[in-house]
Amino acid sequence: MLISAFILGLLGSFHCVGMCGPIAFMLPVNKSNTVQKFFQVFLYHFGRLLAYSIIGLFFGVIGKSLNLFGIQQKLSIAVGVMMIILVLTPYQVFSKYNFSKPIYKIISKVKNALGLALKKKTPDTFLSIGFLNGFLPCGLVYMAVFGAIGSGHILEGSLYMLLFGIGTIPLMTIAVYAGNFLTQKARQHIQKAIPVFVIVIGLLFIIRGLGLGIPYLSPKPVVEIVSANFDCH
Repeated sequence: MLISAFILGLLGSFHCVGMCGPIAFMLPVNKSNTVQKFFQVFLYHFGRLLAYSIIGLFFGVIGKSLNLFGIQQKLSIAVGVMMIILVLTPYQVFSKYNFSKPIYKIISKVKNALGLALKKKTPDTFLSIGFLNGFLPCGLVYMAVFGAIGSGHILEGSLYMLLFGIGTIPLMTIAVYAGNFLTQKARQHIQKAIPVFVIVIGLLFIIRGLGLGIPYLSPKPVVEIVSANFDCH
């Protein structure tokens, strides 16, 4: 399932270029020094990966907590179903019921801090920009978060989000160096393809939760058998 996180990030990065691309375009990199520019871009990506890993760690704790109740397989099925429902739900529904309202003030503070960081050019600035960028609301990140919860493990949840972030690096790096390189028509085709892949990932989580006995994909649940035969002396 971890490989799905990388692929989700890789394909989802086309969406990221549209959403977070403006931030990448505005990075105050040193265009006259190739080595310094590379290091600055590296810090930006490192900041994003750090943010994603922390998010994954947090939601991995939630997944682990639910796993302690012995509902690992049910959790995997629930995560898969939620992914599919969210992808198939019309955008107008999310616009009508703004789920970001409870954390709107926090998001505003993140955006303000991001705006201030973009005006600086110190080495830590690029790390800060990337870190703050990682906490901005994004539909693809939400999908990856479901995957982190569905992992049912703390470190695996963090690793899931880390691999998702690594998958976004190639295209986001191109965005920094090449600017806005995707045409509107190309973005539309990609936007249509992303939900299909998210549905595939959702189905994989459902299949895993069903415990069909398929190695690595849908292993049977482990049942611990305790013998009731005791010798009394």
